[in-house]
Amino acid sequence: MLIVGELINSSREAVRRAIEGRDSAAIQRLALSQAAAGADYIDINCGTRIEDEEETMQWLVQCIQEVCDAPLCIDSPAPGALAAGLEAAQRRDKPLMINSITAEQMRYAAVLPLVRKYKAKVIALLMDDRGMPETAADRIRIADRLIGDLIADGIAPGDIYIDPLVKPISTGSSFGREVLEAVRYISERYPEVHKICGLSNISFGLPNRKILNRIFMIQAMAAGMDAYILDPTDRAMMGLFYGSRALLGYDPYCAGYLKAHRSGLYD
Repeated sequence: MLIVGELINSSREAVRRAIEGRDSAAIQRLALSQAAAGADYIDINCGTRIEDEEETMQWLVQCIQEVCDAPLCIDSPAPGALAAGLEAAQRRDKPLMINSITAEQMRYAAVLPLVRKYKAKVIALLMDDRGMPETAADRIRIADRLIGDLIADGIAPGDIYIDPLVKPISTGSSFGREVLEAVRYISERYPEVHKICGLSNISFGLPNRKILNRIFMIQAMAAGMDAYILDPTDRAMMGLFYGSRALLGYDPYCAGYLKAHRSGLYD
């Protein structure tokens, strides 16, 4: 089970202000708080900085690496920004993650060399040149192709993290179920390949979003999801994460759950 901390994202107002003011202390606090709360990777996304994304990505990476030992997930739709962030991550003893590659022909060709060069784990979005899938069948079709291509191109199955692209149930009542069906298929067909998702899209446009996100996390974990992009400082979410992990048998001797209990997470 793997947690990618999502908070360093320039679409968030506090992060936008920190970037504009080059407030390294604010960025460093966000990185350290996520690592302390249990994040295995720190995601860095400055995709809203279209005019200077590569420079901003380098600055963010350098700020975080000054104080935080957690591995980094370099996150951008722009291959140039991915390359800039990966190059700035000088701690080669720390595993890197790239977010993301897709089955779109141009993006796949641009990102694959970076995955190989940096021997990085890679988040692979189930999207192709036809666009974003809606049904489980469409996700499965893309997954078969994308996983097959990545393995054929030398990427180890254990370094692949498939993101089935969660869509809001407010726009389609079956969208949650379609994701769960695809996750079950991938888990059975490709047991070494990981599954990852962001949770917040599932509840977009609805009240009580945090509750829906937490419920969906549990449902997805039961279907085979083994990694999440989330806010690790959300204590209720993390409490459910460790509890669900133990109940599903992913936590030998409940060691992770007991550690979370002793840390006061459930107080």
